[in-house]
Amino acid sequence: MNTVLNLGLAALILGLAVWTIVAREAYAAVVGFIAYGLLLTLVWVQLHGIDVALTEAAIGGGLTGALLIAAAGRLRGTEAPAHADRPGIATRWLAAVVSVAVTGALALCVLVLPVPAPTLAPEVAANIAVTEVLNPITAVLLAFRAMDTLLEAIVLLFALIGVWSLAPDHAWGGRPGLLQQAEPDGMLAYAARVLPPIGIVAGMYIFWVGADAPGGKFQGATILAAMWLLVMMAGLTDAPPISRRWLRWLLVAGPLAFIAVGVLGAITAGAFLSYPLGHAKTLILVIEFALMPTLTLVLGLMLLGAPLRGETP
Repeated sequence: MNTVLNLGLAALILGLAVWTIVAREAYAAVVGFIAYGLLLTLVWVQLHGIDVALTEAAIGGGLTGALLIAAAGRLRGTEAPAHADRPGIATRWLAAVVSVAVTGALALCVLVLPVPAPTLAPEVAANIAVTEVLNPITAVLLAFRAMDTLLEAIVLLFALIGVWSLAPDHAWGGRPGLLQQAEPDGMLAYAARVLPPIGIVAGMYIFWVGADAPGGKFQGATILAAMWLLVMMAGLTDAPPISRRWLRWLLVAGPLAFIAVGVLGAITAGAFLSYPLGHAKTLILVIEFALMPTLTLVLGLMLLGAPLRGETP
């Protein structure tokens, strides 16, 4: 029975992937992409990768989908001219040949891997106990590949700065996005009053258990950012001006705390981002707590877009 369900899930995912690529309308392609991400969540659950499934649902299908929907809405006026400018047969054939070649190369790389495939899993399993973290995903992300995690947080911050750089000169330092308005007694306003308390508790719980169970800062921050965005979409509050010092301090607090822990490791343990014996879990939790508000703000502000209004509502 499981084999039949897995084959059906695989066929559906492949079909959605093809639909997302060949769909002519941007909105239809985005809808296909979101459904594709949600089905990938089920795949990761089947593979017992609960942390990856949470991340895929929250960021891959959720936040990225919302970003693409906003982009599709802004590009709707340009779709008709784009449809009229249909690429020639030679271009389409070239694209097909390149796609098949890349797919074949990737398949070949997988097939020529030695059996068993090279892995650092035994070394990780032998040393993971010193981190005192029961969730192996958190232990790997913040101990064995902590440098990558630090750079990911910094890249997200740079991406937000890149979004802000698109603001017109007169709006720089102002509030991002357009002023949202909704019917005070409508369903959106009602949802914005009912769902955020539940979402905040769920997001904080997922974050809190991340050291010892599936969850963590990225998943929890995505849920908190979604609740914040819901309240702003309902017009119950407005986005803060990007010139606020408290906002900028919170945005850099996470990476700065991460770097500070890394420097402490260089002094006390002999290497950048190493943890002194017996203090690994404490320092990992410090990094997680520092990154949580940074990631929440970055994800929410990135979706709002560039500043378009002055500081006053």
